[in-house]
Amino acid sequence: MSENAGHLLRVWRQRRHLSQLDLANVADVSARHLSFLETGKSRPSSAMILRLCEHLEVPLREQNTVLLAGGYAPAHPEHALSDPPMAQANRAIEQILAAHEPWPALVVDRGWDLVTANDATYRLVDGVAAHLLEPPVNVIRLALHPDGLAARTQNLHQWRGHLLARIACEYEASADARLAALLEEFGPPGREPAGPLDLVVPLRLRVGDDVLSFISTTTVFGTPHEVTLSELAIETFYPADERTRTLATR
Repeated sequence: MSENAGHLLRVWRQRRHLSQLDLANVADVSARHLSFLETGKSRPSSAMILRLCEHLEVPLREQNTVLLAGGYAPAHPEHALSDPPMAQANRAIEQILAAHEPWPALVVDRGWDLVTANDATYRLVDGVAAHLLEPPVNVIRLALHPDGLAARTQNLHQWRGHLLARIACEYEASADARLAALLEEFGPPGREPAGPLDLVVPLRLRVGDDVLSFISTTTVFGTPHEVTLSELAIETFYPADERTRTLATR
């Protein structure tokens, strides 16, 4: 059991590009002891596993995996959003989405599957191919698939590069297989520079005879102790110009 936990800790250390000495110094353990833990010569305590995971910035779901491999119970609870303990978080999400109207806002999980969205979001995706709207709806696929919003995105190469670069960073941090699959499906990230007047990469989407231009922000729950909440992100879009503000308000 402990050998498996040590192996997983070594994998995460290497993923963070740290030497044993680097990790030992920041975690305040001896490099010799850390070596024994990684090779299975010593059995890590649950407290030591959590301590090392914290310094390695291991996601909560994977921290539970390391604990189980070491023979310990998971430290971080996991619930469905519909479960009673999540009621307060659910209310917060609903308030954010409703208050953001008439601008689009949506919630995604770690693999960019859609959790929920406000009405403005559903109006924007109206008319895309039905197979892309069958649950689970993947937002990256919805945005970049030829049958999705890709055909209506005026700055597709720029927006695609932005999304895939973000997916690549998130995969590096989480090692989520779903993110790796998305990168394989849609190719390497690539980068196209923003326009001279763009402070951030916008989404320019053709809707009917008009083009709406949005900038986006990402909100996450602060200091989550629960697995599901730690993996949720609220993506909110704001008008990038006055024409979009006027058209979307109508």
